[in-house]
Amino acid sequence: MSYCTYVNNNPSEQADYLLHKHYHDNQYGFPIDDDDELFGRLLLEINQAGLSWTLMLRKQDSFRAAYDNFSIEKVAAYDESDRERLLADPGIVRNRLKVNAAIVNAQKILELKKDYGSFKGWIDAHHPLTKEQWVKLFKKTFKFTGGEIVNEFLMSTGYLPGAHDADCPVFDATRAH
Repeated sequence: MSYCTYVNNNPSEQADYLLHKHYHDNQYGFPIDDDDELFGRLLLEINQAGLSWTLMLRKQDSFRAAYDNFSIEKVAAYDESDRERLLADPGIVRNRLKVNAAIVNAQKILELKKDYGSFKGWIDAHHPLTKEQWVKLFKKTFKFTGGEIVNEFLMSTGYLPGAHDADCPVFDATRAH
């Protein structure tokens, strides 16, 4: 079952469903122009590995608070005390590899900005690539970016097709941006 089928055919008013419905209708597959928001989506996709997207949606506000509103510059400057703070924060995923990946990836984005002007500029400079080419590029550039993470990050930000079924009411809206 596709994400669209799940969201558009689940009439439940449960809190988790409403989180998915909002994400599906307003964020999933829509381009993101703000570098910090792009970084935040990558950070959430990395932290989702091995876990559920429902958990990420539940914890997204806690992640935003813990990682300084996804500020690339601030996260890139994190030191050991920040790592320990994050690893002690029950509001986020407390995994040392994922915490370290967030910091290293923020530092890498700052380097990329020197040549491309922005994280989005770096992505745009390589678009379009096939999924396989994207995965190779991300693995070479960032930490903790396997095939599924890269696929979901790029699909969720409009760089790879497939976020929405063609008959989904949101399909055309993602294309209009």
